[in-house]
Amino acid sequence: MNLDTDAGSYRNELTRLLGCQHPIISAGMGGPARSELAAAVSEAGGFGLLGMVRETPELIESEIAAVRAATQRPFGVNLIPAATEPSLFAAELSVCIATRVPALCFFWDVVPEVIKQTKDAGAIVLYQVGSLEDAIAAEQAGADAVIVQGIEAGGHVRGRAGILTLLPEVVRHLRVPVVASGGIATGGGLIAALAMGASGVHCGTVFLTTHESFAHDYHKQRVCEARAGDTVYTDLFAINWPPNSPVRVLANSVTDEARGQLFGHHPDQLPREVIANEGGRPIYRFSTDSPLRSTVGDLEKMALFAGESSALVSARTSAAEVIARMLREANEAQRRIAAYGRRS
Repeated sequence: MNLDTDAGSYRNELTRLLGCQHPIISAGMGGPARSELAAAVSEAGGFGLLGMVRETPELIESEIAAVRAATQRPFGVNLIPAATEPSLFAAELSVCIATRVPALCFFWDVVPEVIKQTKDAGAIVLYQVGSLEDAIAAEQAGADAVIVQGIEAGGHVRGRAGILTLLPEVVRHLRVPVVASGGIATGGGLIAALAMGASGVHCGTVFLTTHESFAHDYHKQRVCEARAGDTVYTDLFAINWPPNSPVRVLANSVTDEARGQLFGHHPDQLPREVIANEGGRPIYRFSTDSPLRSTVGDLEKMALFAGESSALVSARTSAAEVIARMLREANEAQRRIAAYGRRS
């Protein structure tokens, strides 16, 4: 990989593709990743993604406008075809195309028709996948870059293998830039991903706790307090998503009560017990909704999405501070590696 590391920028083929300074993408987390976060990441030199899964076209249009009012730098929108009713997804994609969003990021099943429609409209396509087979399918369908998600990731988890194994396997087979996702919250993680052939990193948990994130303060604090081993991989939180869609969350009373029965939960068979409210909309226990700034109710029982990297996140800072810290740590890691080489 050709890197320009002057001033710790780590410019490469991914940054050239996206038009950003640093190869750090903030995940398009449904709910937390609204305009304030996406704009802050892009303004700080990373690449911000709006998480607009199952949102109305009107909200998407207003959030895109809000990003543009806050920064002149490029950004993208994250949509999920598999988790969205087809007519709503078509309307979501149409408003993104009509407003000339620079890039679209898609997740879960690879849908070639969606890639073609997006590229025909002149937008860059990022596709997040969890296997070599889907990575190849995304590239063959025309994706400009592929985000490879390991099982360490928070939120909905497509990956079944650890990122240290999956990433180099995918890199060996693809020609487009590959981005690492899952378990990365430090500059050392960035350097490790680059060393394995990635062109950048895609981070969710570390940005969820930032001041600009739309996540509820309770969710942010729980992530900051987490230690290694505090996350749970399960399909308990299934309402609103297709069957067999596992997630990674912080352990809570819901996962504790499930004991060893963490899998085998069908969304249509789970009870509809209201535990919270979001803008007048009821939130059910076992829903995939996470607590947002505007959520009220029993937040402890909700899906507290977090990756294994939550053990590495201990403070609530700005998105710009996250990026600056990761770059500083990356430079320090580079110096340590160089020092080892001089000693050998």
